Amino acid sequence: MSDLRNSNAPVSTVTFNKEEVDKPTDNIYEAISIISKRAGQINAELKKELIEKLEEFATYTDSLEEIFENKEQIEVSKFYEKLPKPHAIAVQEWLEDKIYFRNTEKEQ
Repeated sequence: MSDLRNSNAPVSTVTFNKEEVDKPTDNIYEAISIISKRAGQINAELKKELIEKLEEFATYTDSLEEIFENKEQIEVSKFYEKLPKPHAIAVQEWLEDKIYFRNTEKEQ
């Protein structure tokens, strides 16, 4: 998971060369499909990790300490908001050949 947090993926929108994106598959639609599936996996991992961290702050009673705990929750949430989006991480992994894929139709 730490590699997702330390990704060098861009935080803002970037234009990529189509030839560079579809080079591994020679099909832009297949490349986008693979990137999309990886982005879904990354999103699920980040969401699970965020929920686990926020559950640590869950309180079931009202107290004065709740204000301090809410500040900590806000800091955790802000950290995750500043991370690159899952699709940006997936595209970066794709361009760096870090995503394993195979075409089962060609194997048969």
